[in-house]
Amino acid sequence: MNLLVQDNPAQRRFEILLDDSLAGFIGYQVESGTTVLVHTEVDPGFEGQGVGSRLAAGTLDQLRERGDTVRITCPFLLTFVERHPEYASIVDGG
Repeated sequence: MNLLVQDNPAQRRFEILLDDSLAGFIGYQVESGTTVLVHTEVDPGFEGQGVGSRLAAGTLDQLRERGDTVRITCPFLLTFVERHPEYASIVDGG
């Protein structure tokens, strides 16, 4: 299983590809220099396989590498960051 998380700025989303098939995405907006993560969606055929968590980690890793500040409105990602406090440093308000 080959997973790749990549930014698709034209669609304003981070996508996770599983063997070249779109398995899910995180939609975002940019407001005043902050990346706002608004929605996570995983294709039903990939649910329960850890794809959402891999997508969340890959997205947050890339945003951290770019030095971005993040605001999260997506409930899935809020829970993910609570469970993975190593990402709290890039979240606006910690």
